[in-house]
Amino acid sequence: MKNILLPTDFSSNAWNAITYAIELYKDEPCTFYLLNTYTPAISNSRFMASTLLDEALVVEDYSKEGLKVVLSKILNKYSNPLHTYKMVSSFSLLTDQVKEMVDEFDIDVVILGTKGASGVSEVFMGSNAVKVIKAVKNCPVLAIPEYFEFETPTEIAFATDFNRFYSQSELEPIVSLAKTFNSVIRIVHVQHEIKALTELQQFNLNMLRKYFKEVEHFVHTVSEVNSVSKTLEVFSDELDIHLLAMLNYQHSYMEKLTRESVVKQLAFHSQIPLLVIPELGMNNPSKHKQEHAKKNLSLT
Repeated sequence: MKNILLPTDFSSNAWNAITYAIELYKDEPCTFYLLNTYTPAISNSRFMASTLLDEALVVEDYSKEGLKVVLSKILNKYSNPLHTYKMVSSFSLLTDQVKEMVDEFDIDVVILGTKGASGVSEVFMGSNAVKVIKAVKNCPVLAIPEYFEFETPTEIAFATDFNRFYSQSELEPIVSLAKTFNSVIRIVHVQHEIKALTELQQFNLNMLRKYFKEVEHFVHTVSEVNSVSKTLEVFSDELDIHLLAMLNYQHSYMEKLTRESVVKQLAFHSQIPLLVIPELGMNNPSKHKQEHAKKNLSLT
């Protein structure tokens, strides 16, 4: 039984993420947690206490009624005995509530919608999505673009620079999807300048191949075009990628994409679902641990 958290603000892009999640897990027993958070605006009135209380009650009613409408819409459109739904309306900040629910309900993945560019403003994705990705440390986050229609993810790209030792548990969400949908995993490495992999990078690539041995996978080394983000966008478009996966850790592609100063400069718009996997456990294993692994693993 999978536990899926679906934050919603009742917008069209939130609904799109919900329908994607239902389609993605249509053949698996799941409990979906529909979450809406609310925080009434601070009033400058002299009667602040009573004003805030009245506003809180109004917003709370709106939140609960909105969740009922969403659930009714789901049940009318999708009839699946494998799926159950629970509604959570919370007076809280979105990131705080998501982190709490991930722990309390043993959430397997958070799935939420993202917004694309607005007017002349270039944005990576909606601010709420970025905040959740940054905040959640023990659960994958799957971000669904506003207008993306569900496609079976038979082509999955995993972007990496091979500079980090990935653990099998960190890669499990990708392997699980690939096994479920008989997907091809395309390991994509973006190089600023073409050069041979270092010994460390080669070792980490070999480990990836070992972890992905049960699924079809290929390695693609591509030259950077303007930026890593733009290169991944072009790569995904040319190979008709259905889902792009990244691990989120210090100095990773994902960490660079979600830094405010960088986000404002990038013209990268997530046109396909983006699976962000947090760094699990302790930070990157020490050189000693990697050396120990080299001695105890036979790699081909």
